[in-house]
Amino acid sequence: MASNGPKSQSQPSDSTSAPPKSQKTMSKQERRELQEKQRAAKEVAKAQPAKGAKAANKPSQASQDNQSSKKPSKAAEPSTPSLGASASAKSLNATSASTSQHNLTGTEAFGLRIFSHFGAIKHPSGPAKGDIHPAIVRLGRQFAEFAITGANARCIATLTAFQSVIQDYSTPPNTTLSRHLTTHLSHQINHLVGARPMSVSMANAIKHIKVEITNSDIDMPEQNAKDELCHKIDLYIRDRIIVADKVIRTTALRKIQDGDTILTYARSSVVEKVLLYAHSKGREFSVIVVDSRPMLEGKGLLSKLSSAGIRCTYILLPALPSIIDEVNIVFVGAHSMLSNGAVFSRAGTAMVAMMAQERSIPFVVCCETYKYSEGIHLDSFTKNELAPLSVSIPAASSEEVQSEPNLQILNPLYDLTPPTNITAVVTEVGVIPPSSVSSLPFALGRQFI
Repeated sequence: MASNGPKSQSQPSDSTSAPPKSQKTMSKQERRELQEKQRAAKEVAKAQPAKGAKAANKPSQASQDNQSSKKPSKAAEPSTPSLGASASAKSLNATSASTSQHNLTGTEAFGLRIFSHFGAIKHPSGPAKGDIHPAIVRLGRQFAEFAITGANARCIATLTAFQSVIQDYSTPPNTTLSRHLTTHLSHQINHLVGARPMSVSMANAIKHIKVEITNSDIDMPEQNAKDELCHKIDLYIRDRIIVADKVIRTTALRKIQDGDTILTYARSSVVEKVLLYAHSKGREFSVIVVDSRPMLEGKGLLSKLSSAGIRCTYILLPALPSIIDEVNIVFVGAHSMLSNGAVFSRAGTAMVAMMAQERSIPFVVCCETYKYSEGIHLDSFTKNELAPLSVSIPAASSEEVQSEPNLQILNPLYDLTPPTNITAVVTEVGVIPPSSVSSLPFALGRQFI
């Protein structure tokens, strides 16, 4: 029995001292087992420092508890639990506050993500980046502050500013005006887009200018070429906006009869010209101006019409159902016309069109053809623009609203009116149904759209 002890001890020593096999002599199964053992050893080695740190912290905490238990003070016994309770309460409050703050941040971030594709108004601050003309800098600030509103007004202001840019432009050496001026204008356009998203009318006008620049004669003197471009811009403003509005007001006059009650929503420069022209021609009618926040543009239209002697009634959009039955015809403007016959206009127009269609009231859109867009939107969520906080909230209460952490102001400026709710579209080429809007590029020539 005594001789068995040394033999049993010698066996493990012989096995441990045996030289390991090389990987070349191992089979595939033995190599796989070796790799698994090495991987397990690495995981154990990583876990050991963390366990050692926890073990090192435990004795320190135990020693602190022993030191506190050795204190003979009787007053310390009741005070120790109270301190612990207050500390735990503070920790719970801090945890709950951090949790609620995290949830609030997540909610705000979620709301911003939903409407992140909406074009938000940006107030340009600081010096302009790049070679930006002073007229463009001033115009960008006016756009951001809503000093210039309306598709026609914004387009005319943009084209007028581009005339100043072209006149002050000088062609760099080793290049031509027809190639470099478009690049120079692109910097100006980017600055305006940074101040406020570009409208469809502005985009079509800029596209027309770039085509004219590209087609300009290379051999023409630079000053003559710039004068020719500015003259073509004047022609575009005259033909596509000013003359077009005159034709539209003459055509829309046929839709107005004596004794009619006309309803219009918000403010459109074209509709305003139609109503004033009809009044100057002796038509007797009254106008109901429907308005809504945050822009309240109808107040400006109400002032123009009432000062001209037209009988007007001013209501807000929620009061529309109580007065819609007295209306004979509805005239509205448009921000843009889509190729499927839908109209992109001030937010609230779709509601007015729906209520007019339910009561078989003609809903007429007055719109120039240069506002035509080849795109198609199914709703106003696809593309829109947000009104700035300065426009959405009165100045007296803006500070109180900004101090509210749980309040988020969201005011889309436009909505989409489907073609099924539109009776007709009055343009400078005549009165067309919404289903024929897509034929405008072929009727006018694509170079004019």
